[in-house]
Amino acid sequence: MNITQPHTYQFNDDGSIPNNKFPLLVYRGTFKATGQEGAEWLEKRFAEHNWTNSWRDGVFSYHHYHSITHKVLGVYAGNALLHMGGERGEKLHVTAGDVLVIPAGVGHKKLQASSDFAVVGAYPDGRDYDILRGEPGDRPRALENIRNVPLPLFDPIWGTEKGLSKIWQ
Repeated sequence: MNITQPHTYQFNDDGSIPNNKFPLLVYRGTFKATGQEGAEWLEKRFAEHNWTNSWRDGVFSYHHYHSITHKVLGVYAGNALLHMGGERGEKLHVTAGDVLVIPAGVGHKKLQASSDFAVVGAYPDGRDYDILRGEPGDRPRALENIRNVPLPLFDPIWGTEKGLSKIWQ
């Protein structure tokens, strides 16, 4: 396991996607296993740090965010170009072995991907999630929800040692 401190990306509210005061965390090359073995490693590691309610799939090809939970994505196959933080955000290339910790409110969208691109997603404390697309009527409730999302007790990779446990204070 090659875990380094994550890269951080801060996004401002763009009027459509609210984003968050906490930065997006991107761990590059976190694990070596790919395919089924990589997915199982991610599910186990996330669950050890209480990030559960996991699933395997891809990333939607439209801007969206979650107002009632933070989310982790672990890339276990392929690669993709993701647009993070809404239209004024950043385009990030991710590949198998990368892990993204996405704060509530931070927009994300798949722009392009290899045919085998796949991720494991999970949520702190197994929280439920919503899917918002930045519609004007969503904002008042979404902003209130985002403010009320609890800070996770554990980073999905490091636990309490490093990562969001130190950065999102």
